[in-house]
Amino acid sequence: MYDASDLRKGLKIEIDGQPWIVTDFDFSKPGKGQAIYNCKLKNMLSGSSMSRSFRSNDKFEKPELSQRPLRFSYTEGNTYIFTNENFEEVRVSEAVLGQQRFFLADDMACDALFYNELVIEMTLPVFVERKIVKCEPGARGNTASGKVMKPATLAGGFELSVPLFVNEGDIVRVDTRSGEYVDRVRS
Repeated sequence: MYDASDLRKGLKIEIDGQPWIVTDFDFSKPGKGQAIYNCKLKNMLSGSSMSRSFRSNDKFEKPELSQRPLRFSYTEGNTYIFTNENFEEVRVSEAVLGQQRFFLADDMACDALFYNELVIEMTLPVFVERKIVKCEPGARGNTASGKVMKPATLAGGFELSVPLFVNEGDIVRVDTRSGEYVDRVRS
């Protein structure tokens, strides 16, 4: 059980039987009375957000969350099938994966966050290497800023911006959290 004084950004709490994560936090102590904790919360199941104020005597339940390793196996329509250490299948929807689905590879190790035996969040390796399958040739010109980028498509269909020197067929390293180009691995 958490007290209001435990509130901080990133804390996961349970409100009305739903897991919420604190995305923003502000503490204020008026001249008289109890301290007020103003929080912005995000529902970990639906993704909806809300703002709520709490008093110093409020208490919160700890959600029943567990983190377990999974390995990506295959895709079945809009459902992604992973296996656990006992080789049991775990189904994860496209909505839970978001843009991370473009970075999945066969037998990739991932961490899954479970709430009541339902996967609510997936964590992939921070960097993955992917081949550029479509990329226009770079046009020289306005390079005063030093950050001239061009669009490219990775194997798997993800589109991102890459520097002018990256060409079709190159292998690039991509940050799975932001979907941004990190560096070129090899041609």
